[in-house]
Parts: sequence; C-alpha cells; structure tokens
Amino acid sequence: MQHERVDTRRVYDLHREPVDVALRGIASETAGILDRALAGKTLEFEEGLHLATTSGAELQALIRVADEVRRQDVGDTVTYVVNRNINFTNICIIGCKFCAFSTGPNDPEAYNLDLEEIGERAAEAWACGATEVCVQGGLPREWDGYQYREILRAIKARTPEMHIHAFSPMEVTYGVEKTGLPVADYLAMLRESGLGSLPGTAAEILDSEVRALLSRRKVTVEQWVDVITTAHRLGIPTTSTLMYGHVERPEHWVRQLLLLRGIQQEYGGFTEFVPLGFVHFQTDLFRKGLSRPGPTLEEHLKIHALGRIMLRGFINNVQVSWVKLGREVSQLCLLAGANDYGGTLMEENISRLAGATAGQYLSPEEFQERIREVGRTPAERSTTYQLLKVFHN
Repeated sequence: MQHERVDTRRVYDLHREPVDVALRGIASETAGILDRALAGKTLEFEEGLHLATTSGAELQALIRVADEVRRQDVGDTVTYVVNRNINFTNICIIGCKFCAFSTGPNDPEAYNLDLEEIGERAAEAWACGATEVCVQGGLPREWDGYQYREILRAIKARTPEMHIHAFSPMEVTYGVEKTGLPVADYLAMLRESGLGSLPGTAAEILDSEVRALLSRRKVTVEQWVDVITTAHRLGIPTTSTLMYGHVERPEHWVRQLLLLRGIQQEYGGFTEFVPLGFVHFQTDLFRKGLSRPGPTLEEHLKIHALGRIMLRGFINNVQVSWVKLGREVSQLCLLAGANDYGGTLMEENISRLAGATAGQYLSPEEFQERIREVGRTPAERSTTYQLLKVFHN
C-alpha cells in the first residue's frame, strides 16, 4: 500500500476552504466521484476503492468533502458519552495475534472480577456521572455461558438506570456454544437481564482470509453477521467497527463498509461506525513480522473520511477512538468526517496493553476542550445518541 504524506497544518486549513477549491485541479474521475458523494448519491465498490487509493491533492479533496458531508448531515456538534470500561477478565482461550490483553489462567497477571466487584465498579461510575458501562473481557474456558447474564444482573442490581453496552459477537457466540441456546434466545435472555446494546467489536476485518491470519479461532464472518443482525431484529442496537493498519488492503476497507451499509439498510440497528487503528507495539502479529507497524496518519484520515462518505444516509455517526489515536490525530479525524469523540472510559486496558499511550481516562471537561480547539460544539450524549447536554459556551 502506498503511504503518502499529509501536512497536518493543511488538514486544519482545508475545512476553511470552499469545497470547489479543494476539487479544483484534481483528476476528473476523482472529482466526479466526490461530486456524487456531495449530491447524496450512494457510492459503490469501484468508486469507494478509487477514493481509498487517493493521495496528495486528491486525498485532501476526499478529506474536505467528508468534512462537508459531515457538516451537512450532522452539523457542527461533536458528541461524547460519559462511561466506564469494565474489562471483567483477561483470561482467554482464543489467542488472537493482534491482542496483547489476554492471558492464561496461570499467568501471575491473570484476573477475574467477581460479581460484587463488577457491580461496585458500575456504582462508582454512576456516582461519577456515567450513563453507560462498556463491559467486555476474555473467554475463560470454565465459564458456562450464563455468566454473562449474571454480570448484567449484578450491574442492574446496583445501578438500575445504567445503560449496559456489553459483549461482542465473539462473547455472544461463546455463550451460545456453552449454553446450547439459539442465538436469538440467548440474546433475548441477555436483553431481559439488562443488556442495552452490543459493541460491534470482534469484527476486525470481515474477510475470511484476513481473519485466518489474525485469529483462526475467533468468530467467523458469518457468525459475526448472524449475531449482529439477530440483535437488530430483536431491537438491540449495536455499533459497527473496522480495524485497520495491519495486514489488510484498501479493498478490504471498502468491502466491509459496503457490508455494514447493507446490514444497516435492511435492519437499521447500527448507532455508529468506529474505525479502530491497530495498536501494534506489544502484539504477536507485529513482533512476528506479519503486519505493518500500525496505520499511517494518511490511513487514519482516509478511513474516517471513507466511512463518512460510503455510509452516508445509512450510518450518521462516525466515531474517533481517542485511546488509539491520541489527541492530535483524533482532532484531525474530526476534520475528516468524524462527529463523535467516543467515551470517557474511566479505565481502558485492551489498547493500553497493546502499547497505546493516549491514556485510560478523559474527563468531560477535557473532551469539551479538545472539541472546542477544532472549532466545534461539544455535547454529552446517551449510548443511542440522544443529546443530554450541549455546551454552547
């Protein structure tokens, strides 16, 4: 994949220029595709792939158009959610090459939070103003599949009004395998026990060949899609994700965006699209020379811009993962089509253990400051994007 360079100052300057200035002088094919995007036309694979391989002035035009589409569709408000991550165990049988979080049960760093501790962490978060807990963890061999239900009940017992955003399609699939319940029945049980929404993680790249390299034992493409679409049919909203910067190619980005768009068109259950940059430092995938060393700045900007343009009219919210991107890059991505800053997190272990250095917590005040620095209006939201408080001053 070609890695072109982008002047970060130029990204800040771009959003002040008229769109037609950014389109001037670039290849007619690129300009035509971007004009179609501005007109609200739905782009298809070849058009998306063309944009995914742009560089130089054409990449700048892509960024500028994505920012304009964002402005037209969702305005100048940048949202965030006050939440806490609860990674309830790091014991896992899967062994994904891109993960530095999981460990075996006999490792001195292994832990498994009991239900009382999980409930206590939710109560602490509620007392600090959180409206959501994001609950995920490893897959311990000895779990019976009903442990996920008990986690939900423990949280609801302590914080009845807390929104629980919990359990990736991998965890749901594991619970289904352990209990023998059909996917729909298992998800219905979780919903009745307090599940509010599912994170659409475990997607990485939804391509069987790529997944075989990343983790042969992880949930398949078909299983991921089945869990997500079943959740949507049951009225359980989910996020959607894509992990980039490892072994994938631009065509994988575009195919995944089209897959997500097709699911949204049929079921309408995605709340947001979250590009997740690969944090490589401590992972086996990188150490064994199987991946590139994480995304370039150009890839960060490009994937957020592509998400905004390819998903236009289907998934309105594009989120930056600040814990993976850091302050400067996450702000730049807000100028390339993104409109959501994610969650305060309060604690975040998965990216940190892979080598991310952006921290484990951002206060609401820090979110507001960062958002204002790029000339936008900060707002606190719920998990499902209801505005709770807009900070005009």
